[in-house]
Amino acid sequence: MRFAWLPILLALTLSAGAAPVRSLAPDDINGAEFNGGKNSEAVNIRAQVLLDRARFSPGVIDGHRGENFSNALRAYQEQNGLKATGDLDTPTWEKLTQDGDPAAIEYTITDDDVKGPFTDDIPKKMEKQADLKRLDYTSAAEMLAERFHMDEDLLQRLNRGRKLDQSGTTITVANVNVKPVALDTKLDKIEVDKKRKLLRALSSDGTPIAVYPATIGSKEKPAPSGTLKVTRVAKNPIYTYNPDYNFRGVKAKHEFKIKPGPNNPVGLVWIALNEKGYGIHGTPDPAKVGKTASHGCVRLTNWDALSLAAMVKKGTPVEFTD
Repeated sequence: MRFAWLPILLALTLSAGAAPVRSLAPDDINGAEFNGGKNSEAVNIRAQVLLDRARFSPGVIDGHRGENFSNALRAYQEQNGLKATGDLDTPTWEKLTQDGDPAAIEYTITDDDVKGPFTDDIPKKMEKQADLKRLDYTSAAEMLAERFHMDEDLLQRLNRGRKLDQSGTTITVANVNVKPVALDTKLDKIEVDKKRKLLRALSSDGTPIAVYPATIGSKEKPAPSGTLKVTRVAKNPIYTYNPDYNFRGVKAKHEFKIKPGPNNPVGLVWIALNEKGYGIHGTPDPAKVGKTASHGCVRLTNWDALSLAAMVKKGTPVEFTD
């Protein structure tokens, strides 16, 4: 019994002398290599950035192995004649990393980044949101995460101890803005795959120009079937709630409007379809895309919705497949 205190003393000594966990630096991510085993966070981040730049969107870049990441990998593998498993493997890694641009870079926060305007609080209830003058980002961190297609939690993890609301702070971000949003290839049609929760932007020969994860309808209000057409594109849209929608959790029996902003219920862009109340749009919750239900529409991250909006035109067919 006289030595019973030793484990406690050892634990305290180790705790007191333990070095703080170091955040991943750009070089850690850019130098990460797939080794055929369990993927490290750095490998996942690098792969997700490279998929994003190849226009096979993993949704939010979060460093995790999730369904959107798997779907993006599978679509990329199908497009490139690789074994379509949805898992990262050596041939897929070798193809992805032919893109030689760094996956992570340093970015210095500017005065414009931190001056806002920001909305302090976004109520969950839509009726309360209608009282706001705008639905802006709630913080510089949220805005920066969305600009670089990142999960806000990952942005925070990569930049422990750094002030994301202070001009002059240098932070680590995903290098997603290498190529322009609008691509030269002409979009022929959009395919909404309900089963795989994907939206494909297709060229005239059926080749995917871009593939995005999507939330597509719900049991309460399923997405339409068949082929619809794009009627118009509205950026920074005002959202109008129709009481006929009878959304769960909304008690209002009258029409109301919610002002524009990235935290608007339909995000930064609305691509209207020729069936009343249906469209393709952004979202205030990018991390939930592909994981939760929608009110019948097709929901993308704001950046993917803006990318798609730059390619569509009035009359672009939108085919819903089961």
